[in-house]
Amino acid sequence: MNNNDILIRLRYALDFSNQQMVEIFRLGGKEMDLPTLGQLLTKQDPEADLPRDAVCDSRTLEQFFNGLIVFKRGPQPAKPGVKPPNPFQITSQAHVNNVMIKKVKIALTMTSEDIQECLHLAGLYVSPSEIGAILRKAGQRNYMPCKDSFARNFLKGLTIRERKIDTTEA
Repeated sequence: MNNNDILIRLRYALDFSNQQMVEIFRLGGKEMDLPTLGQLLTKQDPEADLPRDAVCDSRTLEQFFNGLIVFKRGPQPAKPGVKPPNPFQITSQAHVNNVMIKKVKIALTMTSEDIQECLHLAGLYVSPSEIGAILRKAGQRNYMPCKDSFARNFLKGLTIRERKIDTTEA
């Protein structure tokens, strides 16, 4: 799953319009126009053998995540005498899925149980300790990189949850 695929799936799951997407990018510190947004929201050809971030680089994706947090929760009030932390956490392509789950969790004020529910809706059953390992900071003892299949199932379950899709039909 590449970076623009994550954007496409999140946009669908949370039912954002193009104008809302542009606003989210602006809140994340990236000026975006509609033609560029259209390129980001176009599915990357799997036959092209391009790198994961050929269409949407990691910084752009993380600016979207940061803007999503501000869009959903509002700006964080500045604390006097405290330097704000670096908002960018994606240090390598291996961490993109972990950061995505963390930032979506923050933006939607989800708990670990909510993440577990999303995965359950997608047909994936995981323990709370597995979710905790994915949410840990890279380099910690019990950190576990989030695989594409896990992230894909999370986004699928999030779509079912947010759009209230009935999964009981056969």
